[in-house]
Amino acid sequence: MNSKDTIERLQNFYILSVKAPLGIFRRPFYFRELVEQMDYMGTGSLFIVVLVTLFIGMALSLQTSAELADLGLKMYTGRIVGLSIIKEVGPVLVALCFAGRVGSGMASELGSMMLGQQVDILRVHGVSPMKKLVTPRVLSAIIMLPVLTVIGDAVALLGGYYIAVFVSHQSGSFYLGQIKEIMDFKNIFSGLTKPFIFGYLIACISCYMGLSTRGGAQGLRKSTTSAVVYSIILIIVSNFAFTRILQFVFGVNV
Repeated sequence: MNSKDTIERLQNFYILSVKAPLGIFRRPFYFRELVEQMDYMGTGSLFIVVLVTLFIGMALSLQTSAELADLGLKMYTGRIVGLSIIKEVGPVLVALCFAGRVGSGMASELGSMMLGQQVDILRVHGVSPMKKLVTPRVLSAIIMLPVLTVIGDAVALLGGYYIAVFVSHQSGSFYLGQIKEIMDFKNIFSGLTKPFIFGYLIACISCYMGLSTRGGAQGLRKSTTSAVVYSIILIIVSNFAFTRILQFVFGVNV
């Protein structure tokens, strides 16, 4: 791929990422597609999010408790685990699960529609593919990923509580007290803002890669794989960038 093709693809992605959310405010509104996508992204992803976050929370609590025990600070397990899950591990982990399941699904579905000329049929009938296909998916991702993140955080904290209390024999009330202490505006804002950004990025990348599919089955495989890979990269990079911005905004020195 030469530089001209790269610039053109970046331009097309920029146009899609701008037009997709703006379509929310223009008629017609495809509520049925929105509800279907929210069900697919939310309900369909709930099991894997709960399963993954539960065991990550348990493993994090187990490792943290073991390390702090050597320092005589095991009672602070809840604080460290809570901060890690709410600010970093929860949002990033759920977003990665979301990209793997939902992002690949969106790219594959739209790619199949491109290869089957269904997108061209929509244009022939005067229906905007951007409005009908992309906008509902972007909006659904922006709505459902934060919801899944809140659920995942709660499950991870519950798994950490189980390990801290029943395996490491710590005080359950003290653990919960540590969690309550870290529930301030700064930490909650950081943990709840990131999923909106991640959801938007995942949906835009996946829709763009799907609508860019060419070349039959091999092209579909390439676009689906690229959607997941680029989503993962942008999640990691944007997480670092946004974390650094929040540290500057809240005056955190490092």
